[in-house]
Amino acid sequence: MRYIKNRDIQTLELLAPAKNLECGIAAIDHGADAVYIGADHFGARAAAGNSTDDIARLCSYAHQFGARVYVTVNTIVYDNEIDSVRSLLKRIVEAGADAILVQDMALVSMLSDIGLEMHASTQTDNRTADKVEWLRGLGFKRVVLARELSVDEIAEIHAKHPDVELEVFVHGALCVSYSGQCYASQYCFQRSANRGECAQFCRLKFDLVDAEGKVIEHDRHLLSLKDMCQIDNLERLAEAGAVSFKIEGRLKDVAYVKNVTAAYSRRLDEIVAAHPDKYRRASFGRVDYGFDPDLRKTFNRGYTTYFADGRQPDIFSPDTPKALGEYVGKVKEVKRQCLTVSGVASFANGDGLCFINADRQLEGFRVNRAEGNRLYPSSMPRNLRQGVALYRNNDQQFERLLSRPSAVRRLSITMSLSATESGFALDVATEDGRKARVEAKAEHTVAQKPQHENIVRQLSKLGTTIYDCTNITIPDDFPWFVPSSLLAQMRRDACAEVSEHSLTSKNPSPLTSNSLSPLTYKNPSRPPYLLNASNTLAVEFYRQLGVEASAFETQKKHGVGEKLMQCRFCLRHALGYCVNKGGRKPQWKEPLFLRLPDGRKFQLQFNCKRCEMYLLS
Repeated sequence: MRYIKNRDIQTLELLAPAKNLECGIAAIDHGADAVYIGADHFGARAAAGNSTDDIARLCSYAHQFGARVYVTVNTIVYDNEIDSVRSLLKRIVEAGADAILVQDMALVSMLSDIGLEMHASTQTDNRTADKVEWLRGLGFKRVVLARELSVDEIAEIHAKHPDVELEVFVHGALCVSYSGQCYASQYCFQRSANRGECAQFCRLKFDLVDAEGKVIEHDRHLLSLKDMCQIDNLERLAEAGAVSFKIEGRLKDVAYVKNVTAAYSRRLDEIVAAHPDKYRRASFGRVDYGFDPDLRKTFNRGYTTYFADGRQPDIFSPDTPKALGEYVGKVKEVKRQCLTVSGVASFANGDGLCFINADRQLEGFRVNRAEGNRLYPSSMPRNLRQGVALYRNNDQQFERLLSRPSAVRRLSITMSLSATESGFALDVATEDGRKARVEAKAEHTVAQKPQHENIVRQLSKLGTTIYDCTNITIPDDFPWFVPSSLLAQMRRDACAEVSEHSLTSKNPSPLTSNSLSPLTYKNPSRPPYLLNASNTLAVEFYRQLGVEASAFETQKKHGVGEKLMQCRFCLRHALGYCVNKGGRKPQWKEPLFLRLPDGRKFQLQFNCKRCEMYLLS
């Protein structure tokens, strides 16, 4: 089932992460229209690999609802891995995947030969309409845009290339660097972010020092951003032309997937209900939830809309890279064994609470016993003081809800029973347009008493199937007796037959590849390693464009001043020292440096013309 592309209606796809098969099925059950999952190798999260057998099982489950499965093969590849990648792609196709997410350009020709739909991963650094045009020319059906783009910038790209599907991140962790352009982990720890092995350099503590060694900020997480939350911007993003709304989190557990997927699915349903002539969901089925989703109760570092409306203050989380959770009140009183909280929150035994102490460090504790708003910690925190703001980063009651089956997704089905010359026929139709007809031979015997109630009861017994019967039609002049066993068999056969019809195309046709255009790759000032060409196929691909290309990971030596990060986030602005944006004039002497506790230093370079910050080796 492909997106409806016409002037009358736009499909909205909620795309959820799948760490594994369990998370993928939970995402579908809780309202996802698609899931993305890593195979056993070459996904951008090395710790979240899955067998192609599990991917096949996920595809079968998702396709019942017209939901799609995208497999991430979005790392860069080395020469000795090319054959393994070819083999993996073939196995992914056989598993029934609907598309592949790609970073390495060596995969373009492989996928063109296979015929599987290609999505350009955000790792390909997709910030401009020119880049989207270039990727379209290579045959990419969809482009995953950089997280840093504003709603207006997304709308501008869509206006120029309305035939390219645009996927946008709407929730989850934020990398401080443009995706695919971060080499800090490789440089410092020999763990490549482009190989799915990021060591999270940006979550470390740093000192900020100036050219004279003056310490401006000490021991803070100066590159750690809050988490993205665009739930209130979904309609604006849809109006801007986005068709897929992506939740980050392929390393997150099933409780995260359930809660976040449910929250965003409900909001999309509200948008569709408000504009039924303009939008519809990209998959089918109604979800009944056993809980009320609450994004405050899921892992988060505090939320930000990032650059949705341009540069904003307070988008980073310098005190801690860990989850704060939901605000639950302030400490009213501290005694030797307990504390009292002022506020309206309710607590449970086992809740996890935390606070930022006077030294701007995160401290946490577990509630051993809760008596109303009087809490008895398992161990009283040393630095807890009256007036401190408390946050709950582990809600025991909420986690208990999510640990059980918490949603049921069903497809609406209608049935029609009629008589034939040799017996009876049952016609079924699902809400997505699939139909099936089952005929059974049987004698026509006039019923001794009304049969309507029993027929409806027997045909409605759909048990553990994914179907929910919303209407059963029986002719008014239907006089025949139909045995309950025959009705049950016809119902089972009809449901089985309609389930055999896949809702998605197993091998959708990709866009036709156009002639290559060099575009921005002709920029002579662009370092070759930024193209992430780590194998001879990728190097040759760019050579045909007249461009020298390499990869940071394959360089034998690294010089001083290489760009380890390119960031739209600006530390000067975040600390209130951007005079172009109304900040105070800094008293330090530049250049500025970030310094790790072990003494390693990294120069910060500020490009005010582009409004960007770079971290240099």
